[in-house]
Amino acid sequence: MTSPTPHMTPDEFRQRGREMVELVARYWESLESLPINPAATGAIGAGDVARAFPAHAPESPGGTHDWDRLLADITEKVMPGLTHWQSPHFYGYFPCNASFPAMLAELLAAGLGQQGMLWSTSPACTELETRVLDWMGQLLDLPPAMRSTGTGGGVIHTTASEATLTAMVAARDRARRALRAANDPRAAAPHFTLYTSTQAHSSVIKAAMVAGLADSPEDRTHLRLVDVDSNQRLDPAHLARLINDDLNAGRVPFFVSATMGTTGTTAIDPLDQVAQGCSLSSGRSPDPNNPTSPIPWLHCDAAHAGACLICPEHRWMARGLSAFDSFCFNPHKWLLTNFDCDLFYVADRRALIDAMSITPEYLRNAASDAGKVFDYRDWQVPLGRRFRALKLWFVLRHYGAEGLRAHVREHIRLATLVETWIREDSRFELAAERTCNLVCFRLRAGDEPTRRLMDTLNAGGNLFLSHTALDTPEGKRFVIRMAIGATTTQERHVRQAWAWIREAADGL
Repeated sequence: MTSPTPHMTPDEFRQRGREMVELVARYWESLESLPINPAATGAIGAGDVARAFPAHAPESPGGTHDWDRLLADITEKVMPGLTHWQSPHFYGYFPCNASFPAMLAELLAAGLGQQGMLWSTSPACTELETRVLDWMGQLLDLPPAMRSTGTGGGVIHTTASEATLTAMVAARDRARRALRAANDPRAAAPHFTLYTSTQAHSSVIKAAMVAGLADSPEDRTHLRLVDVDSNQRLDPAHLARLINDDLNAGRVPFFVSATMGTTGTTAIDPLDQVAQGCSLSSGRSPDPNNPTSPIPWLHCDAAHAGACLICPEHRWMARGLSAFDSFCFNPHKWLLTNFDCDLFYVADRRALIDAMSITPEYLRNAASDAGKVFDYRDWQVPLGRRFRALKLWFVLRHYGAEGLRAHVREHIRLATLVETWIREDSRFELAAERTCNLVCFRLRAGDEPTRRLMDTLNAGGNLFLSHTALDTPEGKRFVIRMAIGATTTQERHVRQAWAWIREAADGL
C-alpha cells in the first residue's frame, strides 16, 4: 500500500511560518555585526558549503519533525556561506534592496500560487501588474506612450538582462518586417548591426550572442562598440559615424542600447543626442540614399540609476527618452523591492507582441482572441510568470512616493559627503564624475596600492567594496567603487566606513 504524501497541515504551516519570520527578523537585527563576504575574508573556500550536505537527496520523508534540524542546518551550514548584501556596510557592485513589505508580498505570492501567463489564467495577476506599472511610469515621468493608456505599456521581467534581450528580439523582428514590406533586397539575408558603448553592461553583448546576432563577445562585424567621452558617456558623433559606415556598406543598423547609469561609474549617456545621432528625433530614415532602411530601435538600460527619476530634480537624465522605443530599470536594486523585479516599458506594444507571440491551441481563449486584454506571456521570453506585481504594490502602498524619494535622496546625500571627504584627503582622488549614489575613487599612489587598499578592507569583513578599471589618457586605472544604497545604510555607517578606509590607507 502506498504511503500518503506527507503534506504540511495549515496549523503546522502557521507554526513553522512564525519560526521562519522570526529567523528573518533576527537575521536583519544582526546584519550590522556580521562579516560581510566570507569569500573575501577567507572564512569559506570553494566547495565548503556543498561538502556540508549529503551527496544524495533524502529518501525517507522528514515531514514536520525534521524542521528543527532543517532550521539548524540553515544557521550552521547556510548562513556562514552567505554574502550579506543587505548589510548597511555593503557598498559593492550596486545595491540589491530588500524590505519587509516586499518580503511579506513574496510570501503572499508564493501562497497564492498564481501562474499569470495569460489574463484568463489570473485576471488579478495581469491587471494589478498593468496598473502598478502605469503608476511607476507616472512616478518616473516616462513618456505617455510607454503606459497602457498609450500605444505601449510596461511589464515585469526578471532582470534588465532579460529586458535587453527582449528588446533586441523585437527590434530585429521590426527591422525584418520593414525590409520585407519595402521589398528591400537586403531582406533575404540582412546583415544586422547593433550598437552600444564600451561602458555598457555586458548583458547587451550576451543578449546579442543568445539571439544569434553575434558569434562571440569579440564579434565586431555585428556588434559595434561606441567610444565614450572623458566622463564615460557614449559619444553620439562616433555612433552616427558607425551607423553611416554600416549603411554605406549595405548593412542594416537595427538596435542601439544607451545607458542611464553605466555599471562602472553610473555615467549617463546623452539620450537626446543619441536619438539625434540616429536621426530618430525627426522620424526620418537614417539612410538618405535608401528611404526604406529601417530606423534602429532605441533601448535605454537604466537598471540602477532609473530609480533616480522618481525625484524630479534628477529627470535631466531622461532628456530625450521620448524618442526611445524601450526603457528598463530594476526596483530590486534601489527601490526596496526584493529581487527579482525589472520594469520593462515599450512605446509600441504591437512591435513587441508581434515578435514574441505564438498561440498554440491549448492557450487559445475568448478574452485573448477578442484582443481586449494583455497576455504578458507575449511580452517576455518565458511562458510562465509569477505574481511579481504584489511586491511592488506592497512597497508603493507602504512607502508611498514620498518615502521612496526620501530613500533615494538620502543615499545621494551620503555619496556627496563621501565625495567631499575624498577631496579633503590628499592621499585620495576622485576617479569619475559622480551622478548619483556611486563614488569612484583611488589612491594617488597608483593602481597596486589602490588594489591592496580594497583587498585589505574586504578581507577585514567590516565592509565590502568592488572595483572597475577605467581608460584614461595615462592608460587603464584600477578604481574602487563605493555604491551607497543598502536599505538600512545611515550616515553613521558611511562615516564609520570612511574611518575604516582612512585607517587601512594609513597601514599600507
